[in-house]
Parts: sequence; structure tokens; C-alpha cells
Amino acid sequence: MSAATTYVLAIDQGTTSTRAMVFDRDGAVVATDQIEHEQIFPRAGWVEHDALEIWGNTRRVIGGALGKANLNSGHIEAVGITNQRETTVVWEKATGQPIHHAVVWQDTRTQGIVDELAADGGLDRFKEVCGLPLATYFAGPKIAWILDHVEGARERAEAGELLAGTMDTWVLWNLTGGGENDGVHVTDVTNASRTMLMDLRTLQWDEAICEAIGVPLQVLPEIRSSSEVYGQCKPGVLNGTPIAGILGDQQSATFGQACLTPGTAKNTYGTGNFMLLNTGTEIVTSDNGLLTTVCYQLGDEPAVYALEGSIAVTGSLIQWLRDNLGFIREAPEVEQLAGTVEDNGGVYFVPAFSGLFAPHWRPDARGAILGLTRFANKGHIARAALESTAYQTRDVLDAMQEDAERAGGRLTELKVDGGMVANETLMQFQADILGVDVVRPKIAETTALGAAYAAGLAVGYWESTDEIVDNWTEDERWSPSMDEAEVERLHRNWTKAISKTLDWVDEDVD
Repeated sequence: MSAATTYVLAIDQGTTSTRAMVFDRDGAVVATDQIEHEQIFPRAGWVEHDALEIWGNTRRVIGGALGKANLNSGHIEAVGITNQRETTVVWEKATGQPIHHAVVWQDTRTQGIVDELAADGGLDRFKEVCGLPLATYFAGPKIAWILDHVEGARERAEAGELLAGTMDTWVLWNLTGGGENDGVHVTDVTNASRTMLMDLRTLQWDEAICEAIGVPLQVLPEIRSSSEVYGQCKPGVLNGTPIAGILGDQQSATFGQACLTPGTAKNTYGTGNFMLLNTGTEIVTSDNGLLTTVCYQLGDEPAVYALEGSIAVTGSLIQWLRDNLGFIREAPEVEQLAGTVEDNGGVYFVPAFSGLFAPHWRPDARGAILGLTRFANKGHIARAALESTAYQTRDVLDAMQEDAERAGGRLTELKVDGGMVANETLMQFQADILGVDVVRPKIAETTALGAAYAAGLAVGYWESTDEIVDNWTEDERWSPSMDEAEVERLHRNWTKAISKTLDWVDEDVD
């Protein structure tokens, strides 16, 4: 088969759905299939997924995407995986049965573990080694929680009967045969860097941290680079196809956005918002509440690092207005509703549903709508919900600008991607609030594209990262146009609103 007729397939296992996307050599989408999975909320602050449902959906979307383009395994040169990071599953090595629902990145049940660990050394106890503060967000404490709360699990883990991992590891293990065919138990450096268990310098599990948190080393996957052949699909429609790329979703979007040189940055607008700044091979520790993380590693090359600002709730706020309140029927309606008013009418919406992530790191915060008067209506609340995404991004960018000056200079523009970037009202307001240009690429599916690039580079489908840069093209650019004094007034009130949400959670939280 000639090279011109082959493709790369990416599996994008996200927070709300799983997608398979087929890309050609230009980075264009050839076919896609997508299935949502259930969001399970057993109690306040807890969020779970059924890992078996997700694996079933993964198999279905692979078949669906291939079917839509009339392709088979012979047309696919390699498979890449990208995934919701930090979401954690523990399963039986022999059967592939999860011993508990996957605990999702947004879940706050590990607060007790975090508090106990922070009692000896504070929230930055492990930050020098792993780049992360102690927080419920990360995967390590989630593994410990499952092992402590499922009867007999810790003993079984120490006996080598259980495996653990983030969703990339779960999907890879199943794709490569699972329990019946000796599935490959591997993660990549980007996902490993979100566990709190990996040493950023050695790119290996840190035994002392694993012991302190309570995670047996034998349950953890092997850490490999983001672009190499990990194994082959077996059995199934992709039987024999190499799986050759793994990147956590935000790192994958950074790679797909061609942010490959130090000082380049992107912001993804999805369930939450995630801004990453490439810092090159230098590990830059933030003084302003940002995370130090691995950006990517290509084969044997040195790892590239990033600073990240993580925001828990942005797109999921619109989903909440739709599903929990019945405020709108479809997500795009929020822009129409916001367009019925000229401004926010003094209303501010702080969506601290899982506490506040970067740059505040306040697990005690909870969501609030502030500034309500008799004047306020549905339009003002819709606009306040949209604006909250832009304000939270401003807080992260301000922190990043301070750190970036130490890492080589201030940002002059921000590349954006994700579902919410279709919202023109939000993108213009974002440029206004940030004071820098906001740029959307022509190929908006940058998360799946990044995983495709990583896999394709590993097997020679793309020869070098120069092709990634060449494929990236600008679609639309928004420049700041709002009066600076008005921008600062709005942001000042937002900061005041943030302060009202703090210290809400008392000792009544497990």
C-alpha cells in the first residue's frame, strides 16, 4: 500500500466521552466517531466513571471511525492515545475487572489523605521532586484511597494481583490483549508526571513518595517516553497495528498546537481549562501557584517540560447549567442567552465546584453566584458563566507571565483550542481581559492530533516535528479592544467574588 493512502488513528479518552479520530499526513481529520459515558456522582464532591463502559466505548469508536472512512487495519500505520489525566483505575491483573469505579480527576474524596500528608511538611512537601503541590487533583492519593477502601485490595496489590494506572494505561493494557494476552502495562512521562509519584528529573517512580502516600510500586506501570512503540493491538479490528504514542490530553493539545519551542503556550477550553507554557528542557518551579509538569518526550530525546495552570470548571459549568438546572437545552444556547444583555449586570459566577485550582489551590472554596439584584436575569447569569472562564484564565495567565519572565520572556499571544473556542463572544472577551491576542488554529482537534503526531513520529509516518509546525495554520485571531480601565474594574470585582467563596468547607467533609 502506498504511503499516500495510509493514516494514523488517535484515541481521545476524555472526561465526558471517548473519540477515535483518523488523521492524514496534513493533520486533517479523515473520520471521527464519539460516544459519551456516564458521569457517576455517588455523593457531593465524588466523581466516578465505569472503566469497563469506557473500554467498551473505545472499541466501538475505533470501529465506527474506520467504518465511516471505509478503512481497515491495513490503512492505519500507528495508533496514539490521549486521555483525561489523573483519573485513576485499579484492576485485577488476571481478569481485567476493575475493583472499583475509576476515580475522576475532579473528585475530592482524597482530601483527608492530602491533609494527613500536608501535616508533615505542608502542601509543598513533595513539590521539589514531583513539581506538584499536595491536592486531591492528582492520581497517587486516588490509588491509595481505592486500596484502602476496597476489602482486601491492599494485600492483593502487594501480592502482585492488582494493576493501577491512569486511563491511558487502562486503554493500552486492554488494546494490547489485557489479562488473556499479557497486556502491556505502561504509561508515558506526561501522565506519570500527574500522579505526584514521579521524580521529574529521573522520570522514574520515587520510592519514598510512593511509600509515604501508600502506593505499592508493583501496581504501577512502567514509565516510557511519549513517542515509541509500546506494543501491538490484539485482537480486534486493529490487530497487529503498533500503538506508538501516549500523551496526557493537555500535553497532547500543546504538541498538536505546535508549541514546540520554549515560551510558546496554549490554552484548552474543555471540561476545565488548561494553559501550558513550554519551558524547554529546563525544569522551572513556579512561585505563583502553577504546576511543573512534563510537556512531552520523543523517544530517547531529553524530556521537554512545561508550566501549567489548571482550572477545574469551565465547559462543565455550561454542562451544569444544561443538565442540573435545565437553564438551556443545548450548550451553544448559552452564547445566544448571553447575547440578550449588554454586560454582566454586576453578576459574577465563581464555579468552585471542586474547590479552586491554579493559581489559588483552595479546596475549601465552593461555587457561588454573586452581585445579584432585582435587575439580574437569565442573560446576565449566562454571561457571568461564560465570563468566569475568561477571568479564571486571566488569573492563570497573570501567574504564568510572572514565572515566564524567569523562563525567558512574556507571552505575546495565546493559542486556544477545545470546544468553547467556537464561542465568538467568549473569545473576544478573553482577548479583552487578557490584553493579548487570542489565536484559534484551523484544525481545532488539537488534543487527538497531538497523540496522532506522537504515534506517527515514532513509526516514521512524519519524519520530524518540522512537519507539525508546517501543518499548523491560523484560523481566526481576536485582539483586545476593551478600555483598559473597564478591564481592570471587571477583574477587580472578579477578585472580590473569588474572596467570598473561600473557607466554605468546614470539618464536615470526609
